[in-house]
Amino acid sequence: MIEWQWPWLFLLLPLPWLLRRLLPATRSQQLALRAPFFDQWQQLSERSASTTASSGRLALIALSLLWICLLIASARPMWIGDPVELPNSGRDLMLAVDLSGSMRIEDMQVSQRYVRRIDAVKAVGADFIARRQGDRLGLILFGSHAYVQSPLSFDTATVQRFLEEAQLGFAGQETAIGDAIGLAVKRLKERPAQSRVLILLTDGQDNASSVQPLEAARLARDLDIRIYTIGIGADQMTMPGLFGSSFGSRQVNPSADMDEEALREIAQLTGGRYFRARDPKELAAIYQMLDELEPVEQDASVFRPRQSLAHWPLAVALLLSFFLALYRCQQSGLLRSPRITGNKA
Repeated sequence: MIEWQWPWLFLLLPLPWLLRRLLPATRSQQLALRAPFFDQWQQLSERSASTTASSGRLALIALSLLWICLLIASARPMWIGDPVELPNSGRDLMLAVDLSGSMRIEDMQVSQRYVRRIDAVKAVGADFIARRQGDRLGLILFGSHAYVQSPLSFDTATVQRFLEEAQLGFAGQETAIGDAIGLAVKRLKERPAQSRVLILLTDGQDNASSVQPLEAARLARDLDIRIYTIGIGADQMTMPGLFGSSFGSRQVNPSADMDEEALREIAQLTGGRYFRARDPKELAAIYQMLDELEPVEQDASVFRPRQSLAHWPLAVALLLSFFLALYRCQQSGLLRSPRITGNKA
């Protein structure tokens, strides 16, 4: 189906005809010249006049078609496709990812090597986001401050790309868990109550928020927002000894600063659950469990694809312009080949 955005522009269709009828014709004043052989010149003039009249009619038709094409393009024709039903699973899911300085600690073991915590989050989180087709996903990044990197959207590919491009230090070196929860509450409170979910991933404790995490969690509970918290980081790690050998090596806990009690209480207050990810395998298993959240059906969204058709009449108008330009050049003699004359010796 074709829909016109500005159909009132077709009222201008008779404008050239009205101008031709109402405006006075241009008169050319030429001096009379008395010349012999007038009869022969008159015959040649009549032949030229008939040729000029036929060419003039052709140019008038081209100009009329050019005007019609420009009006059609200006009226903005749009092709409206058949209705397409968007798959809504009913979940509005915000991811809040910690970008504080401690996320650069290399304690996430993959095979025989250790990678940074943020790298493990990006790798496993990207797979989790890719599986959420049909959900509205958003991304909050937080350090000393929290900010929305991607609002709630069906475009999971963009959310995945934003997560992969996130850099440590952009939001500061500290951890503002309470601010991240408060920002997520602000974004989720307008969504249906049964579908509001926040997944909070951090490796530390709150030390930079303007609002306390438990206070923000109580506000989320009052708005029926479920919060699932994930504490990331190994429980123990072997530090090499003298010259990188086992001599003098010691066991340390790189997650000693993590406030697991607060993360657990946040989840319990809002009807969520606390998870502990000590390595990428456990993190992947947690995301797998989160995939099993019971969806709440919502009214399906209907989308009708729209495509502009204005380029077609514009293309025809361009071709007609080229034709008229060539016609004017031919009439003025610009396209005629110059005659080459020479003198005989």
